Amino acid sequence: MRAAARTCFAPATVSNLGPGFDLLGLAIEGIGDTVTARLTADPGVTVERIFGDNGRLSLLPAENTAAIAATSTLRLAHRTEGIALTIHKGMPLGSGLGSSAASAAAAALAVNLLLGSPLKRSELVAAVLDAEEAVSGRHADNAAPALLGGLVLVRSLDPIDILRLPIPPDLFVAVVTPDCEVSTRAARELLPKQIPLRARTENAANIASFVAACYTRDLGLLAASIVDPVVTTPRLGLIPGGAAALDAAQAAGALASSISGSGPSLFALCHTRATAQRAAAAMVAAFAAHNLAAKPVISPADGRGAREVQDPLA
Repeated sequence: MRAAARTCFAPATVSNLGPGFDLLGLAIEGIGDTVTARLTADPGVTVERIFGDNGRLSLLPAENTAAIAATSTLRLAHRTEGIALTIHKGMPLGSGLGSSAASAAAAALAVNLLLGSPLKRSELVAAVLDAEEAVSGRHADNAAPALLGGLVLVRSLDPIDILRLPIPPDLFVAVVTPDCEVSTRAARELLPKQIPLRARTENAANIASFVAACYTRDLGLLAASIVDPVVTTPRLGLIPGGAAALDAAQAAGALASSISGSGPSLFALCHTRATAQRAAAAMVAAFAAHNLAAKPVISPADGRGAREVQDPLA
């Protein structure tokens, strides 16, 4: 007999990774969102409860990314069941760690399992993408790794084409989230409307060398590829102490560091867990010097994607 409820967790994600604006993203361990989907008698999707958001998120299905993804999953599967969602937010809003994508990915997978898995996991990316478009624009650099895990390159959105990239062994990521918030929409408004040809060419070269470094396991080349003056430079002004924190990570031995998504979270790629811990501590200290508390997360760079878990309320 089919289960009446399924619960899934989807991880936080680090996106852009320097030059890969809207193209590159990876899943991290230790932080994310959990969504329970249960069958109801009436058709359509409802949001019953949300925990951990301090009352900020909407219960209206058309304004909630988990509900939008659930609705899209039903549509893609050509199903009409009634679904009620309970959402547990495990990360701060506006953190640059794909909060909206995590809720959407967890909901899409939970609903798909509830329906008997009529859709492949790769097909669920479209449902999460619908949710992302409603709140922050149509981009899959958070949606794809939240669902699939690992490191991804978004080759195309129409049609959706996601490539998994190999991750050099023993690569770790230190992520630090300061106690401030950056709106994705506000961060996008800072981006230049025109990019000089030379900057565009340099950025393309850095993306290409990043991919090459992944396949050749060349950590030096990987570090040299995390460069992006076009997007990172204007956004750093939105993060008090951000530049100092990035410098502190490098001084602590990180291979490279930059902004995660639109910020304010920062990430540092490191060749060992111990180095990642030092880099995280250095970034936390740098933010403290600017009167901002910050929370660190240390994760293998090859984090897992969305998966079924036990209902937190069970």
